[in-house]
Amino acid sequence: MKDQSIWYLENINVNDILCPNKLGQAINDTHLKSFKKGEYIYLPDQAADKLFFINEGRVKIGTINESGKEITKAILNKGEVFGELSFIGESKRRDFAHAMEACKICAISTSEMKDLIKDHNSLNLFLMKAMGSRVLEMEQRLESLVFKDSRTRIVQYLLDLVNKNGQRVGYEWVVRKFITHQEIANLTATSRQTVTTILNELRNQEILTFDRKRLLIRDLDKLKEELEPK
Repeated sequence: MKDQSIWYLENINVNDILCPNKLGQAINDTHLKSFKKGEYIYLPDQAADKLFFINEGRVKIGTINESGKEITKAILNKGEVFGELSFIGESKRRDFAHAMEACKICAISTSEMKDLIKDHNSLNLFLMKAMGSRVLEMEQRLESLVFKDSRTRIVQYLLDLVNKNGQRVGYEWVVRKFITHQEIANLTATSRQTVTTILNELRNQEILTFDRKRLLIRDLDKLKEELEPK
């Protein structure tokens, strides 16, 4: 299953691109950093001088608004990049990066990356697609906030999650490492109570089931029908 019209342009494997077999000793163990669950990789106002690639684990990118509420911008998985604005001139971080679980991160300075790109066009293409897809995702979320109600935003998020991370098992789709209801609320600008209510309704309709470890879409077509005008 692959949505050709949405921001997921293609599944780019960073581990393949940055594999030492391809780049020689340019990328080595000195670039690999380990972070414990709950540890911050960077915070707002810190110097933006590195790009980060996820070798293992999940990372949350977010910010805190003036009222102190946390806003989740993205939840990234193995093979994705973050901190990329440093490559186009950002001098200080405007958001934070937080390890949602134990992570191994490849950290490369912007100057190193520019040198690598001179010899490896695939890295340049990767960064262009990564930055472009992030912009498209933000545009999609903004449109959802303006034009869609809470239920529609949550259902659309579930469909996008399946498009991006789902694995087909028979007639069903499974998303492993399902995030918390609060994280879904943060991503969809809704409340945790609203997320819980809608997920329970969809479970009662036998469209999906879930627990803390996974989301199982039992009937993808019925889930898509939830987006159709009533």
